[in-house]
Amino acid sequence: MNRDLDLTVALFPGQGAYRAGALAALWERGADAVRDTFEVVDEVAKERLGQEVSSVLFQPSPPSPAMLLQQAPDTLQLAIFATSVATHRLLTGSGARPSVHMGHSLGEVAALTCAGAYELADATAVLCERISVVRAHDRRGGSMLALRCNRERAERLVALIDHASLVVAVDNATDQTVLSGPADAIGTAEAIARQLGITATPLRSPHPFHNPLLAGARRELAARLAAFERRDTTVPVYSPILGRFYRDGDDLAELLALHLVTPVDFRTALTALHGAGARTFVEAGAGRVLTSLAEAALPGVHTVAPLAGRDDEAGLAAGVDALRDPLSRATAILPVRAPAVADAPVTAVAATVAEGDPVAENVVQAGQAAQGAASAPADRDELADRVRALYAEAMEYPQEVFTDDVLLEADLGVDSVKQTELLSRLGDRFGLGAPPSGLRVADYDTFGKVVDFVASGVTSGARTQGPAAR
Repeated sequence: MNRDLDLTVALFPGQGAYRAGALAALWERGADAVRDTFEVVDEVAKERLGQEVSSVLFQPSPPSPAMLLQQAPDTLQLAIFATSVATHRLLTGSGARPSVHMGHSLGEVAALTCAGAYELADATAVLCERISVVRAHDRRGGSMLALRCNRERAERLVALIDHASLVVAVDNATDQTVLSGPADAIGTAEAIARQLGITATPLRSPHPFHNPLLAGARRELAARLAAFERRDTTVPVYSPILGRFYRDGDDLAELLALHLVTPVDFRTALTALHGAGARTFVEAGAGRVLTSLAEAALPGVHTVAPLAGRDDEAGLAAGVDALRDPLSRATAILPVRAPAVADAPVTAVAATVAEGDPVAENVVQAGQAAQGAASAPADRDELADRVRALYAEAMEYPQEVFTDDVLLEADLGVDSVKQTELLSRLGDRFGLGAPPSGLRVADYDTFGKVVDFVASGVTSGARTQGPAAR
């Protein structure tokens, strides 16, 4: 099997991916992909938020990122989204065909839109709802802070500060982690980090995203987004938040709302896609934040950031060349999953290219290998992370509270009815079947015992396995 498939990934950046003047020359020249995109975004944003985007971005002296964050944070988010969609249209309009889309935080909305999950007008409305709901619920004025250290050191810093709403929100790289929390906690974290010799950089983010502080916003956003029609995707979209590909049967309203309170593991997502054969990464948006992360995590990969230099057209031409590689034209859904995620294994779908095509054979072989790895018995730490994520989502608690010795009912208030429901969900998720009829939830009073229950079933292959049900 050829492991160097050079599958291509279009990366859609999130908060902070704004560069004054990006696409301005193409806008002035009347490029259809740019004009048409911003026309739709302007129309929806004006109706829902009372503001336009193009008149701000394409004025003779466009605002700086700092100015936009201070004076028009909503416009900043819409600008990031519209720039990504327009960039993708420019690339694909010239023949580029990414194998996979992957977004970072806010960028997942653009990644899904460009894969066909939403019409552009509906996607813009989804983003407007996200902006409105989060703004209404974030009454404490939270923010985010990038630390130049690994996740483990960032977690120790958070533990030292011991603030209930300060969390590790993003794991970008071995030397870049992002915290999220209230302004006072972020200020404390910044001061202490610098005393410890850790470079700390406040991010251009209007809210504390990926934080349980937004649990109320999450519920309201899910209800609002349920009204928007979604379609099947035409390109696989991998989520660093879910740790898997989106599927056509997914409830996007629930999953996009879940983004508000769930951390981003971009570092692991890059590794997962690389393990399946991704060798080329192109940034569909302004700047080079994501391609820089890919270069740092995956030495030797080919990266292109079309809108990172002074000549957008030359950058876009380089992006088209990278994405037009013959290997990228194999249409395949790669059965990739990052470790430590809470979801069932992703089903492999064979490449839909001509029989006997060596590209197709390589993709299928890679898929079979990845599927075999995903189905192998997981170690307890991985299982614990996956169970923890499920429980945290269901109970709307931070994952950190689910330690092995925490008492589910006495410490966290998880009553017997809810515990039974959660055990049933675990059975579905890990292929264990329904809980035995004689099962007593009192036997699983701590989180650690629940993990052991899952581990025993996964290891033995039993569908109703568990400690003595009586």
